[in-house]
Amino acid sequence: MSAKPRLTSPEDDLAFMRSIVEGGGRPHLTLGVAYLAGGLLYGLQCLFHVGQAAGVIRWPDLANLAFVVGISLSFLVVLAWAIRRDRQDGVATTRGPMATRTLNAAFSATGMANLAVILIFGFGAARDQDFAVWLYYPAVIFALQAAAWYVAFSLKRKPWMLACSAGGWLTAVALGLLVRQPEWYLGVCTVALFALFALPGWIMVRDARAARMAG
Repeated sequence: MSAKPRLTSPEDDLAFMRSIVEGGGRPHLTLGVAYLAGGLLYGLQCLFHVGQAAGVIRWPDLANLAFVVGISLSFLVVLAWAIRRDRQDGVATTRGPMATRTLNAAFSATGMANLAVILIFGFGAARDQDFAVWLYYPAVIFALQAAAWYVAFSLKRKPWMLACSAGGWLTAVALGLLVRQPEWYLGVCTVALFALFALPGWIMVRDARAARMAG
């Protein structure tokens, strides 16, 4: 006599669907490290510019350039390390839970849009000989980040992600309004980099490490 098929409840079906979306897969360090390093390094650079605006820092032009270039090089080195670490650990962005892959795609798409924005505002500022045009670029970046974090919140339902989305939106508006007020502009940008990039990055790195240790 053949066994009767097991009937499942709606709760079982929901649990099964959730396991598909949020199932296993090793967490990525790259995204968290990128946010953490970017927030700390570029936040430090903003503090440096605040010091310049206040007259506290008065370095030669070559030293200023070396510092700014050093910040970007340091970020690229840290990012390369994180990517290599994920590859060594067998983590790939094309595998894993659907929610994780969707989240990675959202932030990757945001990065592609960031590159387009850099080219648009960089060319516009150079053509018009108006540095203020370039200063609209970070405002747009924070707006794009706000959208990405809202996607993340929709998938993960973590309150801190919604806070990052709201904070990014408010920062974008504030920076857009403060373009002609460099001291306030730099202050808002500094706080936002530490609060909306470095802090979420630290949370993601912490969660990734905890999940890997538990797995």
